[in-house]
Amino acid sequence: MTTQASPIAFLGLGRMGLPMSQNLARAGFAVRAWNRSARRGAEPSGTDYSLLATPAAAANGASVIITMLPDLSEVRQVCTGPDSALSTAAPGAIVVVMGTVSPVGIRQWATELDGSGFRVVDAPVSGGDVGARDAKLSIMIGGADPDVAAVLDPLHAMGSIIRHLGPLGAGQLAKACNQIVVATTLTALGEALTLGTRGGLDIDQLLDVLAGGLAGSRALEVKRELLSSHSFTPGGSASFQHKDLGFALEAAREGSVALPVTAVVDQLFGAMRWTGRGEDDHSGILQITELLSEKAETPPSIRMSDPGR
Repeated sequence: MTTQASPIAFLGLGRMGLPMSQNLARAGFAVRAWNRSARRGAEPSGTDYSLLATPAAAANGASVIITMLPDLSEVRQVCTGPDSALSTAAPGAIVVVMGTVSPVGIRQWATELDGSGFRVVDAPVSGGDVGARDAKLSIMIGGADPDVAAVLDPLHAMGSIIRHLGPLGAGQLAKACNQIVVATTLTALGEALTLGTRGGLDIDQLLDVLAGGLAGSRALEVKRELLSSHSFTPGGSASFQHKDLGFALEAAREGSVALPVTAVVDQLFGAMRWTGRGEDDHSGILQITELLSEKAETPPSIRMSDPGR
């Protein structure tokens, strides 16, 4: 088992953060956790894991503070707001931002912390709640070499693919790239399934065909049951997917990169939120294709032999 000289503060025990913090404790780290709402049964038996009432209490004396929060505004609040983590952390503590935030914004925040002695590493993850539970997350890291080296051991307790991709912000930029692929893949699946089922194809047989060919993907593998059942209990919510696409577009604007497909997909995920589907799983994007398709006359079948097609 691994040991850590001082406890690790873990702030944010949502669908991803809770199992991540538990895996840290199971790996031998002393974990001092905090969440806005109580998490009964969070503490794994036989581990050094405790829940504290405030970020300041969780981070008291900690040299590593891990946040798993939805956005940078919340990271700022728990780190520098009332009862903040940085008010009690050890001098020179490293804040590891593992939620998905803006690559532009995290660099700006680190600049604001210059002179305080505190350091920032960004380490967003991919792999969903299953990867978080099984400690098989892909972790994308940005930060200065010595800072990253100091937090690699706890990161290895939560993930199976760990990559240091460059300076601060590089991890968040890689996560933005990841989210482009996830969102466009799910959107394409939604369009394909809507076209197929409107034409009379059996959805499970169609999914078999897609999964067995070049159209197969990890997204299809993980989301197949939701797509087949048309039941979109999250996983990863459409609202978070939309937020992440906004970060990708922000980074593209800063870097003068054209992302025309991403811009359209961003609007479709926005439509999920605007039509009250934002808390559905992001694979539920096919509902928007279905909704748009309802505006057109539905043919009884698609006649594949029609020479005009």
